[in-house]
Amino acid sequence: MLILLATVSLKALIDEQYAYAEYLWNELTQPHFHNYLYWLIGISAFVFCLEMILPWRKNQKTFRKDFWLDFFYMFFNIFIFQLIGYKLVASLSQAYFNDFMAMAGLENLLSNRLVALPVIVQLLLLFLFRDFIQWWIHRLLHKSDFLWEFHKVHHSVKEMGFAAHLRFHWMETIVYNTLQFIPLGILGFTLEQYIGIYIISILIGHLNHANIRLPLGPFKYVLNNPQMHIWHHTKGLPNQFQKGCNFGLSLSCWDYIFKTAYIPEEGRDNKLGFKGLEDFPKAFFGQIVYGFLGKKKADQ
Repeated sequence: MLILLATVSLKALIDEQYAYAEYLWNELTQPHFHNYLYWLIGISAFVFCLEMILPWRKNQKTFRKDFWLDFFYMFFNIFIFQLIGYKLVASLSQAYFNDFMAMAGLENLLSNRLVALPVIVQLLLLFLFRDFIQWWIHRLLHKSDFLWEFHKVHHSVKEMGFAAHLRFHWMETIVYNTLQFIPLGILGFTLEQYIGIYIISILIGHLNHANIRLPLGPFKYVLNNPQMHIWHHTKGLPNQFQKGCNFGLSLSCWDYIFKTAYIPEEGRDNKLGFKGLEDFPKAFFGQIVYGFLGKKKADQ
């Protein structure tokens, strides 16, 4: 049984690799409304223009420190890990879960009920479920000493800009995919639904990291924003927030609910990073091996 399961999983993995290669080629050669690559380029260009027209930190250069490194991270993480990771893990987990339920004489009632809901309701629930799960995962990245070593890549940003949003270690993709995509896949959400929500999340995440001021009024208690997220990256937080604050990705409400929100002021000129940032590797390869080898070996 185990050998058969492993064979099926290997075949599924190979099939997904071919499917992803075909998908990526189509993304590059066939622009269309649901084309994720061009949505990413368009959103990035839009937020970059906002940074140039309405900069929050006016003394920050347009092509800020590590701009091109962050730009490389943005496409490296998205197209090598993100999409293929979701499609494989979610499809396999849902298939195995449904098979297990069928063997037990049960039915995946939750998944079936979600599918029966109007599409707009399904998308709203996906957005809420995904962001809530990600909030807990993000908090775990700060609480776990092991995972924090990988999360340091994201917090090594010294000047905030839209591309810093997707500057993170590939191990984070594995953690996020494992902890969020399996339950989302079991619930019956599809890749097509996920991509739609992901595009919205990319826009919000780009804005949160951008060099702009985004006054939201009372909506700041619902949506994350640059004035809030700057404190998540701030170096030298008070003792009660030494393990982090403002963990929300798209929504800020989770931080207010669980009392991890901290915005004493706008924080426009806050010093960013973490203790020991001066010893953190500056180049891409040194950063991606840092969590495995430790800072001394990574810098060699």
